[in-house]
Amino acid sequence: MNFLKIILYPFIPVYAFIILMRNFLFDKNIFKNRSVNAKVFSVGNITFGGSGKTPVTIYLTSLLMQEGYKVGVLSRGYGRKSKGYVLVYDGNKFQSTVEESGDEIYHTVLDCSVPAAVSENRVKGAERLIIDTGVSTIVLDDAFQHRWIKRDVDLIVIDQRFLTEDHFFINNLLPTGVMREPFSSIKRASAVIINRKFMEKKEVPENLRKYFERKQIFTGYYKALSFYDLKHITELSLEEFQGQKSLVVSGIATPFSFLNILRQTKVDTQNKLIFKDHKKYTYTDVQRIRQLFYSTNSHSVVTTEKDAVKLTKFAREMDDIDIYYLKIKFSLDDEEAFKGFIFGV
Repeated sequence: MNFLKIILYPFIPVYAFIILMRNFLFDKNIFKNRSVNAKVFSVGNITFGGSGKTPVTIYLTSLLMQEGYKVGVLSRGYGRKSKGYVLVYDGNKFQSTVEESGDEIYHTVLDCSVPAAVSENRVKGAERLIIDTGVSTIVLDDAFQHRWIKRDVDLIVIDQRFLTEDHFFINNLLPTGVMREPFSSIKRASAVIINRKFMEKKEVPENLRKYFERKQIFTGYYKALSFYDLKHITELSLEEFQGQKSLVVSGIATPFSFLNILRQTKVDTQNKLIFKDHKKYTYTDVQRIRQLFYSTNSHSVVTTEKDAVKLTKFAREMDDIDIYYLKIKFSLDDEEAFKGFIFGV
């Protein structure tokens, strides 16, 4: 894979030029964005996966709900088996499956129980969601690059590890690295959330500080809450898994943080099966999980909530295996300052 990225390295200037011209056309109002009849909050990033947009989206949505906003969430629905506008949840019940909507928006609905939809066209999607559910506030998940819709607040989430660990195959623009846009694009964000996940807070490296000047910066982290038993619909404390030999299954962009917190929780992570991000589990994958589970004499399967959502359809095939997912919560180091920023807009 890295060899292919080296071959594609000469195409970075081409990609950079396309991004530059597109943003120039929006900045000069040649490409025009459109308003919708709702207050719009956007959560996005400048990298491809792994920053923690969905936990931040859930956090922001919950915060708005607590303040009495009638909130709906709109996503592109990455990896879904459908096209166009799809209503995922009408506020009372699900209207589509995880395959039709995508794992991220499904995860958000399970946590927040708010009206939600997916659509490649955010303007049309937002207009339909407003009509279908009557929401007056919309949170856009992964929309920093989708500039066709006008937003009141434009948040970007950046993984602290991405900032502090310089890696050729990561800290470069696509197609060699994982950057959708250069650091200079941070200037158009309303504020930046640096997600340190389960790590200690670190300063922005000196060579990158110029991109964050005069920009509102918040830092946040993940807190592990409990393990959720998919089969028995119960929660277990973190302490109950200490020293337990589990098979860790993950299909997220950056499994490092997930494995890190499991180790901190003293879960044995020696046996693991790591898939690519947005993994679409198949019967063959389930057989691999089963085989590894029994060959390693694991006590249980431990996975992420994002993966658990997709594995539930194989309940019959895995009815003899105890599957748990780690419940986490995103929090900000200074929530009051963030509330002042969000509700002062």
